[in-house]
Amino acid sequence: MLRGFLLIILIVLLPFQLISNEKEFVADEYIMEHITDTYGWHITSFKGNTISIPLPVILFHDGKLVCFMSSKFHHGTEAYKGFVLGFTKKTKGKIVKLQGEDANLTGKLIKDKKYEWNTDFFDISISKNVCALFISIFLICWIFLSIAKTYKRNPNRAPKGFQGMLEVVILFVRDEIAIPLIGKYRYQKFLPYLLTLFFFILINNIMGLIPIFPGGANLSGNIAITMILALTTFFIVTFASNLHYWKHIFNPPGVPWWLKIPIPLIPFIELVGLLTKPFVLMIRLFANITAGHIIVLGFLGLIFIFGAMTPTAGILVSPISLIFYIFMGAIEILVAFIQAFIFTLLTALYVGMAIEN
Repeated sequence: MLRGFLLIILIVLLPFQLISNEKEFVADEYIMEHITDTYGWHITSFKGNTISIPLPVILFHDGKLVCFMSSKFHHGTEAYKGFVLGFTKKTKGKIVKLQGEDANLTGKLIKDKKYEWNTDFFDISISKNVCALFISIFLICWIFLSIAKTYKRNPNRAPKGFQGMLEVVILFVRDEIAIPLIGKYRYQKFLPYLLTLFFFILINNIMGLIPIFPGGANLSGNIAITMILALTTFFIVTFASNLHYWKHIFNPPGVPWWLKIPIPLIPFIELVGLLTKPFVLMIRLFANITAGHIIVLGFLGLIFIFGAMTPTAGILVSPISLIFYIFMGAIEILVAFIQAFIFTLLTALYVGMAIEN
């Protein structure tokens, strides 16, 4: 057990140990690099060399499809066919198209030069978060298809091992979320979506806590992902709703007529509440997961911030930072389950309200 614990500490600290060989450790840049999307999967930096996995860059510009690997940018220091990773405050980390005599430039860039650029093209690149999305989809499909095959081969045998562990979670979502909030006779139609939501959020939350590839992507802390999940819930609730649901919104019973006619104050408030539900779902998941990553990386960053002052300070701060990291890591694992549970619970609650008679 002690060996396993020491191995986990080594794996966790390895990226920071390697980056500490750099001339300067900039904590905010390192944290933002890990919680934002990038055109390449950064692994670590060692003695001035950046180790990363290149990803496909796919751009649609002037009616043509432009495809190349993100390694052509050489970590943002070079242009390729006039495209480059932006280095100004406004364009940093984004792909921009150079104009004028630099429109077809391939090679070194001088960052203090005043380049003209535009973003008038479609960017459908396979970025770090998109790659992480494909990995999580593959994991979900592999896990549940293999479990389904096991059930078919042994229909009358009690589940064991990993299959038994997942069955406990599936029954929990069914018996403690879907049936109580949607209804015993109506939950079957929505249970597949609820299970997909729960396991998609849970797996990506846990993957984001793993500091080495294929973990480390902040997918469930990306507001575009949480927005799509929230909008999917909103559309399912809207199209599954019945007349009784809309009557309570536009003509709520028990409300004085002067609050509904001629000034529809209560219907307006109900309609605003209807639109804010997906917004709350989106922000809650995004904010909690992103904040957790920032706090965890911040504690480890303290080691190198104090170490840059004096080696003694770095040695003294290291055990304290590591203890806080382990503590916050344990809380983050708990938060990973809680956020998946809350998102699924609220989705089931909204669906239950929409189909209630």
